[in-house]
Amino acid sequence: MNDQHIRLVTTFFQAFSRGDADAMAQCYHPEVSFGDPVFLELEGRDRVMTMWRMMLSRGSGMRVEYRDITADNFTGRAHWTARYTMSSTGRAVVNEIDALFRFDDGLIVRHHDEFDLRQWSKMALGKPAGLLLGWTPVFRRSIRDRAHDALESYRAS
Repeated sequence: MNDQHIRLVTTFFQAFSRGDADAMAQCYHPEVSFGDPVFLELEGRDRVMTMWRMMLSRGSGMRVEYRDITADNFTGRAHWTARYTMSSTGRAVVNEIDALFRFDDGLIVRHHDEFDLRQWSKMALGKPAGLLLGWTPVFRRSIRDRAHDALESYRAS
């Protein structure tokens, strides 16, 4: 176990739960990369933090809970839960997420989140759309394309 890396991940999630994007950014290496089922791969602190700022600004009433943080000298893990209202549908979402981290120079250099996109789509979009379409490659691509477009629009604003 590496207590310094456990504190780093804890600090990241504490900042996230407060909606403090600047404090979150301080936990990331300048060359951080981030990926999840929606944003497959984002490179660099600026781009990754733009995504988090957008998420914090759009998820109505976002609440973040975290637990099970472990870390060694190179990697770490945590489980976190995002609770929010989907702005486009008004539906409540409770997303259970497993996070993986890699560390370099005492900072997070890789952050990868895994969650069930089908389960998320059922909550975010409702039935039958989320249930029927949540697993199809076309639907996943559509979600990713819309998220990418939203990120680019947010960056431009």
